[in-house]
Amino acid sequence: MKGKGFVDGGARGNPGPAGAGAVLLGARPLTISKYLGKATNNVAEYTALVLLLRKAVEQGYGELEIFADSELMVRQINGQYKVKDEKLRGLYFQAAELIAKLQKFSLTHVPRAQNKEADKLVNEAIDRGC
Repeated sequence: MKGKGFVDGGARGNPGPAGAGAVLLGARPLTISKYLGKATNNVAEYTALVLLLRKAVEQGYGELEIFADSELMVRQINGQYKVKDEKLRGLYFQAAELIAKLQKFSLTHVPRAQNKEADKLVNEAIDRGC
């Protein structure tokens, strides 16, 4: 089963109240909007990716095409940058384990304007949590 997804994370303050948002389009569409408490933007971005990957794998997706506006996360997942931050390393490895369960995976950087739905879910999560 193939899916297309969008992920985003954000924090008001860095660190500050944070949220993760994700949208998966496919045979079994879903949305995720989760308040994370106090976290950094980068932790929130990675958490959104891990949450989406976990749900997609649980639902039987084998191919995922994911889009995110975090250039750092995209480049780290795609092997262009090293993951130096200890807080991100654990999330990076969680994502890598889930990606390994897929037959096909891509993660592409997009401008924030092309990631509006996931961004909206982030803000809704933070608003609920604060």
